[in-house]
Amino acid sequence: MEATAHSISNDTLEKIASEVIECPLCKLSRIRKNAVPGEGQISAKVIFIGEAPGKNEDEKGRPFVGVAGRIFDVALQKAGIERSQVFITNIIKCRPPGNRVPEDDERTACRPYLDRQISLIAPRIICLLGATAYSSILGRKSIKENRGKIIKRNGQEYFITIHPAAAIYNKNLLHVLEEDLSNLSKKIRKMENPERNSLLDYMDGQNDRISC
Repeated sequence: MEATAHSISNDTLEKIASEVIECPLCKLSRIRKNAVPGEGQISAKVIFIGEAPGKNEDEKGRPFVGVAGRIFDVALQKAGIERSQVFITNIIKCRPPGNRVPEDDERTACRPYLDRQISLIAPRIICLLGATAYSSILGRKSIKENRGKIIKRNGQEYFITIHPAAAIYNKNLLHVLEEDLSNLSKKIRKMENPERNSLLDYMDGQNDRISC
């Protein structure tokens, strides 16, 4: 991650949020109702990054509060991930007209805010939700090859999955999202206590052999 001009020691999530709310750096600032900085804990082990705010997010100034947000919340809950304990944001902080894909100049304008949030939180895993987040952060196009997998780059681990909005149009993808977030939850637990989880995995394997 490239260093910004801001000193991390003087930076805060609240400061970034206030700058995002007043941001004039791209054309979206002239048509938004509310910028959406993101929300969550600075102690979060996971950052979820989506594409952009939609209509509901633009109205409320919060990420993932529309239909896709409800799908996301249910998938998090089923995976045992507390929304209040993670950080959720987007590649860009203002809604594009008609929910179109963010343009390059908009991504460029917002990127320093995102970089600062990541630097402050220093998450164990960054979960990229959908193709726009995937291409913006890792420079790749299709998520098919790496969906559900961990990619490590420059010391940071990224988990790739679909955007919750995809499940609105294809109900079959809901299971994909839920399965991926369940696997993400397991990876987080293993990171937190690798010795304990290794022992449990071993014991589960023993039990499986005994029951056969």
